[in-house]
Amino acid sequence: MRGGRVDGTAPPHGAFAPALRRTAALVVACLLLVMGCRAGTPGPDEVPPLQPDWRELTLPAPPGAPGRLMLRDVTACGGRWYIVGAVGGPGDATRPAAWTSADGVSWESVRIVADSYYGRQNILYSVACTDGRFAAVGAKSGGAHANPRVSSWVRRADGALAEVRAGFELYGGPQAVNVARMVAGPSGFMIVGNRVSGAAVWLSEAAGEFEILEGVPGLATDEHGVTWLFDATPVDGGWLAVGGIIGPGRIDRDPLAWRSSDGRSWQRVPVPGTDEYDELQRVVRVDGEPVAVGLRGRAFGGWRAGPDGWERGWVRCGRAVRRARRAGVVDLRRAGGDGGHRRRASCPVEFGGPRCLVAAGGAAEGGAGRTGQLGVGVRGAGPVAAGTGRRGGRCGLRAVGVDRLSVGRRCYGGGRIGACVRNGLASVARGSSGTV
Repeated sequence: MRGGRVDGTAPPHGAFAPALRRTAALVVACLLLVMGCRAGTPGPDEVPPLQPDWRELTLPAPPGAPGRLMLRDVTACGGRWYIVGAVGGPGDATRPAAWTSADGVSWESVRIVADSYYGRQNILYSVACTDGRFAAVGAKSGGAHANPRVSSWVRRADGALAEVRAGFELYGGPQAVNVARMVAGPSGFMIVGNRVSGAAVWLSEAAGEFEILEGVPGLATDEHGVTWLFDATPVDGGWLAVGGIIGPGRIDRDPLAWRSSDGRSWQRVPVPGTDEYDELQRVVRVDGEPVAVGLRGRAFGGWRAGPDGWERGWVRCGRAVRRARRAGVVDLRRAGGDGGHRRRASCPVEFGGPRCLVAAGGAAEGGAGRTGQLGVGVRGAGPVAAGTGRRGGRCGLRAVGVDRLSVGRRCYGGGRIGACVRNGLASVARGSSGTV
């Protein structure tokens, strides 16, 4: 087990550059994902289509040379929003960047304190916060083999987001495979990923020093199969992680979940799958019950963990996404409830076609807006159309070339924050009451 630490010194940065004004249309296609939601106050059988009402916002320029904004993840806690990403310059040049806001309208750049050669080039791609503590993980490919050089970051008491000093083999080295996502809960922060030995996690109480746990029985690869870890979420009594396993003599992956009380010892939890390739890629909690989405055969699937174990979930029917680049769930977020209408959906999580790419989003606790439902966005290279259906409204927007999406959906009021990159340009938008 190895660890890293954060240095409290902060070298000065230059003055802010003039505000970047990258105008890119934020176009959202959404499907209502309500696995695990309980029926609330009934509404009319038919709800008129919702019309978008987004206001594009301009993020302030981070210190340094101007460049294109690269937004990668968004979260909220303690009454503040956080967006992380990078600023792209000529060629392959990048530098880490982050922003914060109390209302989703007025944003300020977070000062970055990088400690290493690759840290100064990091693209921050995953962010987490709990109890007002904000941390992130980023990477930049480099070296003789162009492997990702990963760093974790933590916000210090002076407000700066500082790179955490760590040994090379904490995230890299001969045992490295990938470093996936950072999540946060009451007991601290967890990074999930994979090593040569199979699924692995990194733990930290305050994100100032991470410890790797690899080769852990139950979590790592063993005689029962090769494990792969995608995501995790805090649950009552500990953590829940999701991913998949390839059993002996098999070539396709089966879905699998893990439970842990402390993040150190893990127990596998079976998840129903098919005879094809299945895996859980993202997980959140809805009304206290874990909800996961991922690949199910040649389509996307949803699962819910109830008192009797995992079962397949449901979403509203929708037309397939066409000409998407590749299959994979990008993001899934649960938004806190505020008494809005909730409805059951009417068909399984299958979006027709093996090349769909779905991303989910939603406001987070303590942010500018809340919702009692899950929103699912779709991204791809071609036209995107959301489906229609009875009970719960519809959205029929079209999007072309959306590369990254993290956005909330709300049918009955409440603000939303959306952030995406389209055709290489960054855009942040805020939706007002009654909008997608």
